[in-house]
Amino acid sequence: MRILGLDYGTKTVGVAVSDPLLLTAQGVEIIRRKSAGKLRQTLARIEELVEQYEVETIVLGYPKNMNNTEGDRCEQTKELKEMLERRTGLPVVLWDERLTTVAADQSMMEMGIRRENRKDYVDEIAAIFILQGYLDYLSNQKAKES
Repeated sequence: MRILGLDYGTKTVGVAVSDPLLLTAQGVEIIRRKSAGKLRQTLARIEELVEQYEVETIVLGYPKNMNNTEGDRCEQTKELKEMLERRTGLPVVLWDERLTTVAADQSMMEMGIRRENRKDYVDEIAAIFILQGYLDYLSNQKAKES
């Protein structure tokens, strides 16, 4: 079993996948689209990745505002969640993604990635942070049950 993590943006979707033991998240790719509203090819690519990695759950970053309110981006994310559930038949978990992009940018700075190159990686790294947060949550839940 694997879990797919997604960082959904207006023109890109960062993708990460867990290892089979659900311990770590690894970046897979960034899906780019020409128009914000055009999701058919994006959804088709996600379906391919679900099949390729034998995914059983999808974790979708949920972009709440810092004051815990939900804006337009949350509505768009909920719509994507419904589309993914219909197309893949898999459960889609919304996961609070606040500060993941900031953390991803900080990580790249620490790795010495030049500012002009960071935008090429930030969505994929944010997807890793989203998925890793969820994997850590699952691990903590299992530890509490033991």
